Amino acid sequence: MDNGVGPRPAGVIHLIATSLYARYGDPATVSALLHVSSTDVAHLSRTPLLVPAASALWVAGGLFSPYVLAFVVVLTALERRIGSWRAAAVFLTGHVVATLATEIPVALSVLTGRLPGTSLHRLDYGISFGLMACVGALDGLLGPVPRAVVPAWVSVLLAHDLPAFEDPLTNWGHPLALLAGVGGRPLVRRVVPRVPRP
Repeated sequence: MDNGVGPRPAGVIHLIATSLYARYGDPATVSALLHVSSTDVAHLSRTPLLVPAASALWVAGGLFSPYVLAFVVVLTALERRIGSWRAAAVFLTGHVVATLATEIPVALSVLTGRLPGTSLHRLDYGISFGLMACVGALDGLLGPVPRAVVPAWVSVLLAHDLPAFEDPLTNWGHPLALLAGVGGRPLVRRVVPRVPRP
């Protein structure tokens, strides 16, 4: 009987497939797909349900991004502890919360004239927000030593990528997603099965 606990390779296979297509597919088609999947204000206002899901199917930086390895390790560990559906819920919650937290200020800044109208069409996609939320949730389920190592590793990962992000709002999205995962720890802990002692 499938209780939803255990790693599911479908998400990983999907990311490998889209990453390979992004690298070797027709450049014009790839560019069009990435723009359609972008979680910018313009796309979110038109298709608010479709765009967040579509943007999470791509990896910024391609197959050799450190986020791919982190995704496999973190999601597998989280699924083993809380189940596939709950792990997916953590991922999507962090992805959506961080996306809205970074895009709503952009929309308001354009309305007030602080940003140009072109800011409504920024190219923004990838798994990193959802991954950060899963890291935040998983860290609360680990032992003392891993619990100290994981934040240090995440800090190094984010510091490594900061120069690549030209938009400061994207930079803020990652710690916000991490906090969303940390905030969900009480709910996550409730579903961890207790192993009876002999």
